[in-house]
Amino acid sequence: MSRARADEEEYWHSSKFRAFTFDDEDDELSQLKESKRAVNSLRDIVDDDDDDLERVSWSGEPVGSISWSIKETASSSTSSLESRDSSLQKGSSSYAAFPKQVSSYSLSSLFKGELCLSLSALSDTGVKNYTPELRRPKAEYKDYSSDWSPKDTVRRMQRGKVCSLERFRSLQDKLVLLDEAVAGHDGNVITAVLIFLKRTLRREILFRELEVRQVALCHLIHFLKETGEQKLLLDLFRLCFFSLSLQLSQYREHLNIQDVEKRREFLKGCIGLPFSAEDTSHIQDHYTLLERQIIIEANDRHLEAAGQSEIFRKYPRKASILNMPLVTTLFYSCFYHYTEAEGTFSSPTNLKKTFKIPDKQYVLTALAARAKLRAWDDVDALFTTKNWLGYTKKKAPIGFHRVVEILQRNNAPVQVLQEYVRLVEDVETRLNLATKYKCHDVVIETYRDLKDRIQLTAYKCKVERGSAEEEKINSILNNMVRN
Repeated sequence: MSRARADEEEYWHSSKFRAFTFDDEDDELSQLKESKRAVNSLRDIVDDDDDDLERVSWSGEPVGSISWSIKETASSSTSSLESRDSSLQKGSSSYAAFPKQVSSYSLSSLFKGELCLSLSALSDTGVKNYTPELRRPKAEYKDYSSDWSPKDTVRRMQRGKVCSLERFRSLQDKLVLLDEAVAGHDGNVITAVLIFLKRTLRREILFRELEVRQVALCHLIHFLKETGEQKLLLDLFRLCFFSLSLQLSQYREHLNIQDVEKRREFLKGCIGLPFSAEDTSHIQDHYTLLERQIIIEANDRHLEAAGQSEIFRKYPRKASILNMPLVTTLFYSCFYHYTEAEGTFSSPTNLKKTFKIPDKQYVLTALAARAKLRAWDDVDALFTTKNWLGYTKKKAPIGFHRVVEILQRNNAPVQVLQEYVRLVEDVETRLNLATKYKCHDVVIETYRDLKDRIQLTAYKCKVERGSAEEEKINSILNNMVRN
């Protein structure tokens, strides 16, 4: 009986399983320690390289996650409070209960492969705490979700608002957006739209569309220079500017064509080249001008050969009008065809209207042409205007001081010069011109209006003795004394 009891006790004491006791060592904390020892024994089995393993804490949360960080922070504060309570209760006969650790994973799941524990997660090294990112207010997200038109989008970008361009997906919408940005004359907005197009379009398509949008093309070139994207910049030069230089070379070929009719047909073909709108307008004007010159030249050559026109007999032509610039053509027309009706191709007013010649340029050219012919009546009519009451007055868009200079250069008589010197508004300029061109009456009248006896007396010495000008000065001085 005693032997059986001894064997039974040896069995219980020799087994790794222990019977239930009421000792403190058999509580849940001791079981947790036994579990940690079992896991630590895995170091000899599991390879040290655990980079591919997901790091999971004892609570089942991945190490480094936001929820794990929050729980770690809470548990550390709780453990510090518990250590303080245990120190206060040390020596007390009452039993202090430890907090119960709750885990959703067991050791059996560990060995079954349901959870891979990183050995480094079991170490005592510190782990960085993470704080959840604060979300932006909902009001800041409305610019991204609103369905703005291209024009509204450009306006909001000009005001500094953040607008999403990703919703412009079709090529047509993107080009409309670019055109609206160029029309807004805001370089920052144009550059922002170009960056979006550069990212979302193939470069061949982008370069092709920019060839007809010179403003946007210049902005893109400047942007690529600033960012140092040399390869893309070279591709841009190769695809755009090489074709542009090819077009210019094609246009310059008209200089080598001697036959006028063939040159006219060649220029007509150049109108179809993909130039910018402004350059196309210039080529169109060049073609129209040459066409007019051909008609005028043929007609005037016939008149000159037949001797039917007095002006051609009196002033024979020294050169052909073909291939001459527009200003030269206008001067020729004002010289030989000034009185013709507007309906004819050689009429100066017809040329002014067709090629949109500014008033200043037209007046300068017409004045030089009519002054060379000494047609003073035409010069006078050029500056005479009528108001709505029927009164006439002289008005010059170029300033009467320039009119006086052109008239003097063409040897205009003193009477004509004095008439226009009097129309110069600035007194000092008027006196200088009158003194320079010996318009004595204008000088005397100006000093009289200024009531300057000293200047009148000094100017009396510059005129001839016994002349009408000296008598006029003496009369003015006598009237000043009486008054």
